[in-house]
Amino acid sequence: MAILPHKQLSLAEIYSDCANYFENDKHHFLSLLKENLNLDELIPLSFHRNYYASTGRPRKHHLTSMVWALLLQRIFSIPNDTLLLTFLQFSKELRNFCGFTNVPDASRFTRFKQDFLPDLQSFFEYLVDVTEPICQAIDPHKASMTIFDTSGIEAFVTENNPKYANKIIKQLKAFKKTHNLDDSYDPYKAAYGSMPSHAAANPEIKQLYINGHFCYVYKFGMITNGLGIVRDITFYDQDFMNAHPDIVVDKKSNSPDEDKSLGDAKALLPVLSDFFNKHPLIQPDTFIGDAAFDTISIYKGIFSDLKFNKAYIPLNSRSSLSSSEYTLTEDGVPCCPHDPKLPMKPESNTSHLRCGIPTFKFVCPKMSWIKCEDGKYRRRHNCDNPCTSSPCGRMIYVYPEKDLRAYPGTIRGTDDWDEIYKNRGVVEQTINHFKDSFCIANRRTQNAKTLHADLLLAGITQLVTVILADKIHQHKYIRSLKPLIA
Repeated sequence: MAILPHKQLSLAEIYSDCANYFENDKHHFLSLLKENLNLDELIPLSFHRNYYASTGRPRKHHLTSMVWALLLQRIFSIPNDTLLLTFLQFSKELRNFCGFTNVPDASRFTRFKQDFLPDLQSFFEYLVDVTEPICQAIDPHKASMTIFDTSGIEAFVTENNPKYANKIIKQLKAFKKTHNLDDSYDPYKAAYGSMPSHAAANPEIKQLYINGHFCYVYKFGMITNGLGIVRDITFYDQDFMNAHPDIVVDKKSNSPDEDKSLGDAKALLPVLSDFFNKHPLIQPDTFIGDAAFDTISIYKGIFSDLKFNKAYIPLNSRSSLSSSEYTLTEDGVPCCPHDPKLPMKPESNTSHLRCGIPTFKFVCPKMSWIKCEDGKYRRRHNCDNPCTSSPCGRMIYVYPEKDLRAYPGTIRGTDDWDEIYKNRGVVEQTINHFKDSFCIANRRTQNAKTLHADLLLAGITQLVTVILADKIHQHKYIRSLKPLIA
């Protein structure tokens, strides 16, 4: 099979591709935005006040002009500010749409992001509340899901040069060979331990291990609903750490994966608590996360403190379930007392007991419903070695509140569990969409505020997309407007 050679796109080719957006029905798309979106109404009043506050000289550019330019940069996947300025200079339609009489320079966009970062944050949070009823109307079930994951934006620092890590790993491999060390010495783990915890250029740029490689990133946590619409972006910056001093970010082991899991687990409850405090109208219902959150303290916090009804978190392979009364499967299902390899059958969930506490009901695996002489259907077992004198067979009632890790409001391993948990992938899709389509990745900056603002603008762009899709009654476009452009 022939292997196609890799082709590196030039800046001219990127410009040509983006230019097609304006040549193909450009007036229709821009008029669609103009007719259905009024940024003056969406931008919070506090943002207007801060932007137009007296500075000794009037603003040369309107607030909506600056915001529109930065949103269109992401809608059209323009990879950098330089190319955005090129479009503004050569496209009269784009300048008129944004409301520019003259094109700002690159430094003005940078200062805008850094100077008005708190206002961009409040703008984003306001749009979250605006789009919540829209998401609920589209799909109440998926809109009630709270899905969390962490990632990072790689900064333009020396430590992110592949040669930096490779040089250290190469030296440690030579050290292992010279001293005849056995396989218990892992040069990669040793490299992780010897690398600094943050970039020399900026202490906000932290070391992280993502997708199998070392990097230095501006780390953040993201919450989406089951529709893949962003609900919250939390930056693990110094302000967040000061607000939650119990979160320790120092290296605890020689394993980057383990340290990442520990860090994610410690940050989860503070992030969720802050999120629901900022948005009291959003009610917690179903949490979905990965195995890093499989700890007793997190289950307690999710159910007791945050009042979630269900949590879909896979069991961590390092810790299995156990019970003093029954043998359990790896999913927490009780087994037959006479055959520890035969799981009992989950029936319906019930809370009809006198105590009113929700329970899960499991019945004999050899039980079936049989029509009796009176014409009614009743449970009857066909076991040759019954463990009870009841003709219905053994029945077990489990109280989830006694072991939330084993029974987090649902039963593991069922079709319902698999169907719900597969929605966890949408948060990863949203993060990748922000990095690729909204061009958050490969930003050539070391400034944490600029990276912070770029990610907030990506979130604002998606939420504006939701509003536009709802206005034109095309909910299939809530995550991307590209089909309307192409």
